[in-house]
Amino acid sequence: MPIRLRIVSTLAIAAACLLSTSGGTMADQPRVVHAEASPNGDGSYTVSATVRHGDTGWDHYADNFEVLAPDGTMLARRVLYHPHVDEQPFTRSVGDVVVPPGIKRVIVRAHDKVHGYGKGTVTLTLPDR
Repeated sequence: MPIRLRIVSTLAIAAACLLSTSGGTMADQPRVVHAEASPNGDGSYTVSATVRHGDTGWDHYADNFEVLAPDGTMLARRVLYHPHVDEQPFTRSVGDVVVPPGIKRVIVRAHDKVHGYGKGTVTLTLPDR
């Protein structure tokens, strides 16, 4: 076998192995790149999160984001029902987030169907607290 053909064959095999071990997808972990909290006037908040994730389709996409108290207690979850392949980053909101008295900050994190929770979180200082 000529050397050029061997090199091409070796590269093709290496690429196939890489794709098979990564699940055939190149999507990254989900990251919250921006978040805002707005008071609703009744003591609750609306939290908007801008999420970046390399959605590749129904098998691998950012499927929710959560609003957490500093101790990790989940205060709200916004389920994302479909991939956003051609809309990156994207912003969605969750309303009626009730934050217990005394809590001045919340953490916003995103989740995807393959990696779980991403490390890119945003900590918000709540207005009016």
